[in-house]
Amino acid sequence: MTMMDDDDALLVETIDSIVHEHLENSGLRRTYRANLPPSEIKPIDWHMLDKHKFYPLSMASTLTIRCLLYPFTVIKTRLQIQRQKTLYNGTFDAFHKILKYEGPTGLYKGFWINSIQVLSGVGYVTTYEGVRHMMTNKFHITDNSIKGMVGGACASLVGQTVIVPFDVVSQHMMVMGQFSGRNRPSKVTVPSLGITVDLTKGSGFRVSGAIIKELYKRDGITGFYRGYAASIMCFVPNSALWWLFYHLYSDTLNHLTPNWVPHLVIQIAAAPMGGVTTALLTNPLDIIRARLQVERKKLMPTVRRLWQQEHLHIFTKGLSARIIQSLSFSFFIILGYETIKRWSVKEEYRSQVHW
Repeated sequence: MTMMDDDDALLVETIDSIVHEHLENSGLRRTYRANLPPSEIKPIDWHMLDKHKFYPLSMASTLTIRCLLYPFTVIKTRLQIQRQKTLYNGTFDAFHKILKYEGPTGLYKGFWINSIQVLSGVGYVTTYEGVRHMMTNKFHITDNSIKGMVGGACASLVGQTVIVPFDVVSQHMMVMGQFSGRNRPSKVTVPSLGITVDLTKGSGFRVSGAIIKELYKRDGITGFYRGYAASIMCFVPNSALWWLFYHLYSDTLNHLTPNWVPHLVIQIAAAPMGGVTTALLTNPLDIIRARLQVERKKLMPTVRRLWQQEHLHIFTKGLSARIIQSLSFSFFIILGYETIKRWSVKEEYRSQVHW
């Protein structure tokens, strides 16, 4: 070994010693969560929350996130509904054409009807947290992944019962007036229902009103639950898998990261990973759901026709938009959800919760 090698080795050893001493003195010891007792990793349970704070903050957070990410929902829906590539060649092509021909408002068609779903979020989160709490206290299940999977499935079942009617109406609005131009038209066509709405005699809410009226005229109340079974088939597994993978990734990262890394950072890193994994596994189910709700056909004929038109492309159709949406949504929803839970913790539990 040369003198330079000896100097380099000594320098590395000295720096390592200084860093180690600094970490020890600052309390940021090289302790990993895998070596900590369970009492040191305290989850925020449902009974620890002040609901008067939690519910309003949760709804405000969800509405904000939905507003930011709604354009990806519109793009994803249009890509899923189109046959092969008749209008758009992909996510970015759809984004460009919607802005060019319809303006920024084209990316928010059906937003206000869709945003009513925020109210169903109250039922979703109450069911999710309630089921997890019950599994812990009555069935003594401690595995976060199992509790998350069961809680997510039950929460989605409750949520979809409220969401589907608004989802059906908003999806008809998402696909209307494609390439109609930037200026507000005097009339707009809803191609999925074959109706035209005169906008000179009232506000834009006439469109949603006309869609609701036409759906009820054709199918009655059942028209608003068109594709309900497909929504359950799609979103219940989607929700169950999302929470399953979220907790799996979160627990894995917990065991791999030093104790000084904030727990919130681990959670917002695990969420997009879980979202992408779930999106890849459930994309065909989401396409079938969208087709059923807009084309208003039966399940098996829709599946057969979709396979004839797309073949293996059903696994990738609209996938890039869905992954972008899932990545962004997962990151922001957990950032908002876990932050709000920490803000809403009752005073007597604050000392047990760490950021």
